[in-house]
Amino acid sequence: MSDDILIEAAGVTKVYQTRDGAVESLKPLDFSIRKGEFVSVVGPSGCGKSTLLKMVAGLLPITAGQLRLAGQPISGPRKDVGIVFQSAVLLAWRSVLDNILLQAEMRRMPMGQARERALQLMEMAGLSGFEGKYPWQLSGGMQQRASICRALLHDPALLLMDEPFGALDAMTREKMNLELQRIWAESRKTVLLITHSIPEAIFLSDRVLVMSERPGSIAAVYDIDLPRMRTLDVMGTPEFAKYAKQIRAHFFSEGILDH
Repeated sequence: MSDDILIEAAGVTKVYQTRDGAVESLKPLDFSIRKGEFVSVVGPSGCGKSTLLKMVAGLLPITAGQLRLAGQPISGPRKDVGIVFQSAVLLAWRSVLDNILLQAEMRRMPMGQARERALQLMEMAGLSGFEGKYPWQLSGGMQQRASICRALLHDPALLLMDEPFGALDAMTREKMNLELQRIWAESRKTVLLITHSIPEAIFLSDRVLVMSERPGSIAAVYDIDLPRMRTLDVMGTPEFAKYAKQIRAHFFSEGILDH
């Protein structure tokens, strides 16, 4: 395994045992993700995207194959992973700062250092001044920024994101794409993003993995050769349209349209 590879999957499968017998969720998957890389996974609903993410997080066991993080087999929940879900999952009775510090309490981190890092992350995410606010006082986009800060508090090697902006309106989602790109550039974390949005995947990523219908397999991998940092204007360029057309063609060929 190369020193710059953070995640490596070789022949990884997932099979669920049901009353009616075995159900194949993921066909053998082979891929790798480099340190500092931003990789998105797109595919139709039910193809196993979230299952893949949970296996990388160590929340679901693989059925066969090898799945490694930083050279070590993933055999359970990892301390060097941060997760952001579609819902911000903030506790209504805790302030924004205290919601972020919940990560420190759960991991028994030194609270003084954790508080200092939380404030630094809030500044990076544009949340300075909102430390004492409560989740219901924030917009959906700001709640997700707080969720990202919480996921980064323990300085994980890998940030996993499962449709983090799926519940936001189109304009807020575009703004959050810009914010996430900026946070990724500043933190230099490795990011694995699950999304239904082809434009979102292209805009944010170094590479896009395209998955087939269930049982999911990797139908194609696209290197996104667009200059960083990207502005929303890049979505109107011929190069962006070419990537979108290529990726969308996979779903048209299977009679599937993305959201």
